[in-house]
Amino acid sequence: MVQKIGKYILIVLLTCNCSNNNKSEKTTNAGTITNEQVEEQNTISKLVFIDEFIIPYTEINGVPIGGFSGMDYKNGKWYIICDTSTPPIRYYEAQIDYNKNAFTSVKIDTMIEIKDTTGNSLIQGIVDPEAIRFDPNTQKIIYTSEGSIVNNINPALIEIDPKGNQTRSFTLPNNFRANTQNDTLGPRHNGVLEGLSLSIDDRGYWISCELPLIEDGPEPTTTDTQSPVRITYINKTSGIAERQFAYELDPVARKAALGTTFEVNGLVEILEYDTNKFLALERSFSSGYADGGNSVKIYKVDASNATNTLSLEALSSSRYTPAIKTLLFDFDTIRNQLTNITVDNLEGITFGSTLEDGSRTIVVISDNNFNSFYPQYNQLIAFKIVP
Repeated sequence: MVQKIGKYILIVLLTCNCSNNNKSEKTTNAGTITNEQVEEQNTISKLVFIDEFIIPYTEINGVPIGGFSGMDYKNGKWYIICDTSTPPIRYYEAQIDYNKNAFTSVKIDTMIEIKDTTGNSLIQGIVDPEAIRFDPNTQKIIYTSEGSIVNNINPALIEIDPKGNQTRSFTLPNNFRANTQNDTLGPRHNGVLEGLSLSIDDRGYWISCELPLIEDGPEPTTTDTQSPVRITYINKTSGIAERQFAYELDPVARKAALGTTFEVNGLVEILEYDTNKFLALERSFSSGYADGGNSVKIYKVDASNATNTLSLEALSSSRYTPAIKTLLFDFDTIRNQLTNITVDNLEGITFGSTLEDGSRTIVVISDNNFNSFYPQYNQLIAFKIVP
């Protein structure tokens, strides 16, 4: 979601070898790991802060970089999508290197324009890109668009080739469609498809809403509310939704300050790391704070026993079991180690490259909104994963 007034699984292609003792091994860019180590990769107990990097202002062919709403890492390449509805609609390819102690090099040097099915440039307002993933099985890129609810433009899940040409769009549940005729139903403007993950079985994609559908519950406030968002599984073969579960949002972390009133909390990204288990990036924003006003947390989410809510018309009047969420990391714990004690508008998360000791990593990126309202950073933050 673009804050209009303030505004992951390192998937490694593994090849099997058979050794003399019939024990299977897998190869990564960090070397060879055993079956036991592969199984360990599906557990996450802790994140350890490595470093922060502020990407400086620059341009590519006269077009400013920024608006980093989503990112992905596959096969040594980083993909970052730009959250803009103003042409050129685009994503970037980046070179990002780091070790166990610090970022060593960050360079964004390639911009790819996203186009329609005929290869033409997208006109303003048709899409509002939010999340991006590279699918190594199809060799295609998937991205989400929030559309524009107030302008009756539907959210979308779209497939493009590496050159940016649209090759496919997917069928979303009917209740995700823009609804300007009835203010009691449908998605909220700037609160729809913010998150995207490849499924762990490689058979589909998970998409997540940032805010509850109007019929599902209220937007979060500083007091506790029942504010569930829907996380939906799309089968990549059929192109339609097959499963869905509810994720309950936290209250807004703090009251707006200095006479301002804007407050919001939403789910901004997801990442499936094991069957029915996810990382969820949840961000609260309150206006009027010198530190940026963001309070961001990463949760572990277990949807193993969650109700399939796909057929439920309104969660506010239904009985269901939501996913279980457990706090994994609170960015307030490293705020004093960040530039100007700022946890910025973090929106993207991915599993990154593997450290020399074989440890996996996570990288988070922020959307600077092109500094439309006040100075913000293109902020990268890296973590080591402790299994």
